[in-house]
Amino acid sequence: MKANYKFSNICGTVYQQGNILFTPDGNTLLSPVGNRVSVFDLVNNKSRTLPVENRKNIAAIALSPDGNILVSVDEDGRALLVNFKRGVILHHFNFQKPVQDIQFSHDGKFIAVTHGSHVQVWRTPNHLVREFAPFVLHRTYTGHHADVSSIRWSPDSTYFITTSHDMTARLFTLDPLEGFRPKTFAGHKDAVVGAYLSANGKFIYTVSRDGAVFTWTAKDEQDDAEAPQLVSPAFAHSAPRIRWGVHERHYFNLPHTKVVCTTFHPSSNLLVVGFSSGVFGLWELPSFTNIHTLSISQEKISSVAISPTGEWLAFGARRLGQLLVWEWQSESYILKQQGHYFDMNTLAYAPDGQTIATGGDDGKLKVWSVQNGFCFVTFSEHTAPIMGITFAKYGSVLFSASLDGTVRAFDLVRYRNFRTFTSPSPVQFSSIAVDPSGEVVAAGSTDTFEVFMWSVQTGKLLDILAGHEAPVSALAFSPTGANQLASGSWDRTIRIWSIFGRSRAVEPLTLSSDVLSIAFRPDGVELGASTLDGQITFFDVLSGKQSNVIDGRKDISGGRKVNDRVAAANSSSTKAFTSLTYTADGSCVLAGGNSKYVCLYDVREGEGVLVKKFQISENLSLDGTQEFLDSRRVNDAGINIDLIDDRGNASDLEDRMDMSLPGASRGAGDMSVRKHRQEARTKCVRFSPTGRAWAAASTEGLLIYSLDDTVMFDPFDLTIDLTPQAVLNILTEGEYLKALVLAFRLNEKPLIQQVYESIPRSDIRLVARQMPNIYIPALLRFTSEHLEKSPHLEFDLIWVQTLIMAHGRFLRDRSGEYAPVLRAAQKALSDVEGSISRLCDENTSTLRYLIDQSVVKHGLDD
Repeated sequence: MKANYKFSNICGTVYQQGNILFTPDGNTLLSPVGNRVSVFDLVNNKSRTLPVENRKNIAAIALSPDGNILVSVDEDGRALLVNFKRGVILHHFNFQKPVQDIQFSHDGKFIAVTHGSHVQVWRTPNHLVREFAPFVLHRTYTGHHADVSSIRWSPDSTYFITTSHDMTARLFTLDPLEGFRPKTFAGHKDAVVGAYLSANGKFIYTVSRDGAVFTWTAKDEQDDAEAPQLVSPAFAHSAPRIRWGVHERHYFNLPHTKVVCTTFHPSSNLLVVGFSSGVFGLWELPSFTNIHTLSISQEKISSVAISPTGEWLAFGARRLGQLLVWEWQSESYILKQQGHYFDMNTLAYAPDGQTIATGGDDGKLKVWSVQNGFCFVTFSEHTAPIMGITFAKYGSVLFSASLDGTVRAFDLVRYRNFRTFTSPSPVQFSSIAVDPSGEVVAAGSTDTFEVFMWSVQTGKLLDILAGHEAPVSALAFSPTGANQLASGSWDRTIRIWSIFGRSRAVEPLTLSSDVLSIAFRPDGVELGASTLDGQITFFDVLSGKQSNVIDGRKDISGGRKVNDRVAAANSSSTKAFTSLTYTADGSCVLAGGNSKYVCLYDVREGEGVLVKKFQISENLSLDGTQEFLDSRRVNDAGINIDLIDDRGNASDLEDRMDMSLPGASRGAGDMSVRKHRQEARTKCVRFSPTGRAWAAASTEGLLIYSLDDTVMFDPFDLTIDLTPQAVLNILTEGEYLKALVLAFRLNEKPLIQQVYESIPRSDIRLVARQMPNIYIPALLRFTSEHLEKSPHLEFDLIWVQTLIMAHGRFLRDRSGEYAPVLRAAQKALSDVEGSISRLCDENTSTLRYLIDQSVVKHGLDD
């Protein structure tokens, strides 16, 4: 089995902190997610995450006007220079201080960065040339008496305006001008949030945190006799020479509300303001006409951006993790996404591998599309953390178990909760399983130590399985339909129940420590269980004997927390797997736990070999990602600086207040400690039914890793005479079967596609029948992938039909081995069916309309 899984996307989180921004074409939105940057294609409705990581959470990002260079700066001021088109890091750089704002000039030649109370302007590095030190400092600008909060460049990139917490804005020129002194715009009573230039250069607008908007214009000669004559006819170019004065003062007049973020669209003179109450407003300047006001969140809006055309407004709410794109003219949402408010506890793949469901501590159940990375439905019926979810094998039904004492069944066609299962006396459910037929659902309790079973059809309680002496931590039905239910408990036993048998006598399988998770192999012959001592134990289900054991303590251990008194190598807090899953073919086991590592083991033929370790995060803002602590972070009192609560220094009153109850703890951690830091850990891992990807519910969100087949040269059967040119020569001679076999032996996708598409339609059946069995799975997988992306619909369908008709017996006899290939084919066919049915429905309506119109027309003619 291939193990070259690479990080491909992060789904469960859409925005965390920092600024959001649009690309120059206005079709794509960039949002910081932890120490990564997510890219949302608003036109094609897709999302992806750049494969680069900052050292810590990102504080500011900037994109060059040509869309080639992305600069992301973390909380400490360490920056990455990234080729945005390719997603490759070009350079690492340290600005030495935390960065509040970073902006490219409009001509793309300079980058302005806040540096405490100073502003630094750097020359933009060339992304096409590799340089040892690409960042060259142009100038440093001083004058502010407190931290600079924002920078705005002029359209001609010759000067810029900065705002600061010292309640002033200042205008600086890029290069020195004779007799020029930086202009100061004073008069505000609170920190200035933003300063903007009008398109014609006649006005400058400043917005302060207390809700005041000042309009500045050039002073008349009558007002100021000393004002110099304008020498330049171009008004914009003479802005630094102008003596500015306050023309008008406007106020938002919203009580108990502060301005948090603003942006301005010069060509349409639109000012967008985000308030601390979750309300945003749209004002037209200089008349200060309120065009639009809307409440979009319960928490303050952290960041706002406007598209280059001025049609779309993007908002990010940090505390709720919301990302919204609003079209203000039609008053409709283009994008509305929100992650889980607290930790993500569990996940499950749908049988077709196209959707993932996640359950969190906030009691919400979210369903995500694997194709575009967006959440398309949220169920909020549960009132307590969701501990387990699973899909029915057939039909679009999703089951969830929660600590609120209910098990719920959701219909994913009508998006409703159609069945709720409860126990005779209130209990908390921590695990769930559904039998292969989808008729029986079972849940394990944490307080009565029993397993409850219900009928999905009637909703009635069928049976209560008693015998465990500690909380039931895991449940799993045998996937082969053998009517066997395995339950794992903290009492160090696994019980395999024959659920429809008369006898309830069960011989428990004893383990060395508490059972944390269990999983059946897809063929139902083997059962794997992970325990608290870091071991993964395998049992033969029929004989009940232990067949293999993996000691994974050394593999999963790693990462030292800030308040740990012992080194990472000696710490026992992370040395256990809390989640376990088999691959689709049953050859490997994927395991994750309270650690930054996820381990992949090969378990064929009784072995337990570590194939690969995946590190889910390198974010130093999380606890447990460092192997060794930095002694420079410890102060004279012996306390780590990262643990000191600095909320009292926050600028907003609501950020300074601690609303938590003393000693209270909720999923995000104990808020009564000095300072809470989230830990890097994996609560649940699951393999896709297609075998091409796996997902992990981690601290940072839903991480998806998929196979990377793009660049790797992986020949199937290589000889010295086998070259791409030789394959093409055979293809031109009309020997299609030979050319296709050789292309699969070489295993280069572009070459396979060229040969595949060159085969005439009339020869497909002959070539498919004569294809050697060893190449059938590869050909069927390739055809499935081709069917999803290619316009040659009938051509691909003939291939799929012929392959299944000619080699159906071969594939059926090895259905366990080739299950991922068959699921990929099923997924491709269901996608095509959905697309065609939608198209037919649209065309049917159009044709009916045309027919009706023709009848009306003929009636009028008659």
